[in-house]
Amino acid sequence: MGFKEKLSKYYTDSYLEKYGDRIAQFQGSVISEKIEEKTILWIFHKLVVTLIVKPERSKQIIKCVYKKNRWFKKPTFISVKKGNNVIVQGLKSNKENEKEYIALNNILNLTTKQDLVPVDHSQLKKARQQQFKQR
Repeated sequence: MGFKEKLSKYYTDSYLEKYGDRIAQFQGSVISEKIEEKTILWIFHKLVVTLIVKPERSKQIIKCVYKKNRWFKKPTFISVKKGNNVIVQGLKSNKENEKEYIALNNILNLTTKQDLVPVDHSQLKKARQQQFKQR
């Protein structure tokens, strides 16, 4: 193992140790979306995206929030419309908080085939197929 591999393995292990019980991933359709952009003194840009997603084969709805702050450049987000089929990856909120939501890390729009953070889609399809075979 080289230095880069050891460093990346250390970061992934520590991330899973810290957030392992809160990691969530589900697939569903978008019910509503709200995008808020704020600029402070033309220098600091804030982006808050709120999505309400209905998972497949479920009656409940899940609120997802993506927050991004950036200096000088506007943060970007993929186009997500009402009715699009998406895969959401993120962290569940703390148990201490009264509000239940998922903080988005990545979102894959299956309708337009876009993703927030580039991911190998062939790996995702294999994982989903294996999941159904085990049941």
